[in-house]
Amino acid sequence: MTNSKSKVNWNTVIKGAVIIIAAAGLVIAARHFNVQELIRVLLEWISSLGAWGALMFVLTYIFATVLFLPGLLLTLGGGFLFGVVKGTAIVSVASTLGAGTAFLIGRYLARDWVAGKIEGNSQFRQVDEAVGREGWRIVGLVRLSPVFPFNLLNYAFGLTKVSFKEYFLASWIGMLPGTALYVYLGSLAGDLATLGSGTATRTPAEWVLYAVGLIATLLVTISVTRIARNALQRKVA
Repeated sequence: MTNSKSKVNWNTVIKGAVIIIAAAGLVIAARHFNVQELIRVLLEWISSLGAWGALMFVLTYIFATVLFLPGLLLTLGGGFLFGVVKGTAIVSVASTLGAGTAFLIGRYLARDWVAGKIEGNSQFRQVDEAVGREGWRIVGLVRLSPVFPFNLLNYAFGLTKVSFKEYFLASWIGMLPGTALYVYLGSLAGDLATLGSGTATRTPAEWVLYAVGLIATLLVTISVTRIARNALQRKVA
């Protein structure tokens, strides 16, 4: 009896500690730092690490996802730091691991907190019911169709019946088109200071090649997103 009670108490302590640390980190980042500037500083530091830069980028992305920090600038930064092909691979791994970490926290450590956040949200309830019927297919469709806030959705899926394996694979595939698009945009930046501003110095020939690739990627992303959104609406109806 004593061992069982002790175990329950420790689980409660661990859960509480994780929630408090995450909340404190989010509040501190929001109140005392310019989040975008902080991310740019982190990216500059990562760029100076050489071979270790990719690993630190992945860890930074996971941490940002768990703390609800915006991932768009990091995704653009991945394109700037690593290029289109390597950057897409690294950001894809990082964002999927971040989504998976948040899923596990939502399922096992912060279930009550997540339930309180999405309570009364009819869209989440519909998705929950649809996941119960269709499983990983709904996860993939939701990832392709950005209907819900990405970071909260990671936690919310932890409350559904989908398995972690199915969630992880469907999230990875569903997020890949958008990841490729924003990594491509990030590769256009001339330096970290102009990241996300759309300003960069390129030769006319380079701009033509980038423009053709960007248009192709954008068309594919829009088409896939439109199909996913229509399919998702039919599934949850």
